[in-house]
Amino acid sequence: MTDADAFDPEAYATSLRAKRREKDEFFDSHPQSPIPPADRDDFDGLDFFDPDPEFRVTATVETHADPEPVVMDTSAGREVRYLRVATFHFELRDTDLELGAYRQEHDDSQTLFVPFRDKTTGQQTYDGGRYMELTPDAPLDELDEVVVDFNLAYNPFCAFTDTFDCPLPPEENWLDVVVPAGEKKYESA
Repeated sequence: MTDADAFDPEAYATSLRAKRREKDEFFDSHPQSPIPPADRDDFDGLDFFDPDPEFRVTATVETHADPEPVVMDTSAGREVRYLRVATFHFELRDTDLELGAYRQEHDDSQTLFVPFRDKTTGQQTYDGGRYMELTPDAPLDELDEVVVDFNLAYNPFCAFTDTFDCPLPPEENWLDVVVPAGEKKYESA
């Protein structure tokens, strides 16, 4: 049975909404919340696009045996280096697209960092772009496909306060489509 065979849109939406409520609770009260303490009394939750299975896509995986370094600018004007360990190829809204997946040098975790911009960036979503993280259930070189779920796209902490310094998506991860999925721009009260 494949992931597509097992996918239940209603159960998925219910689970996603529950995770979003947990995130709101964390942002509202946890000491490590990116919401400045002075703004928490007025915080009434993050704003999200409705869950939409259209933005949960299957991508083919192109792994890079000798990962290419990619320099990303940050929100504070610095530069950070990541390694492009994979490229995901997929179709969304009748458009063939690709996204680079990265790890920091000397990072042995399986989690992939997938920052991106799309046609909602700076309008409905954070000006600096959004992030996704993906932890495949097998080593990358053993995978042909992965699910890339834009419903899980979230704002970096620098979207909430200038005290954080966040990598900005490199130009190769700027998508030329509208992706109304995931977290919307944060508007403080």
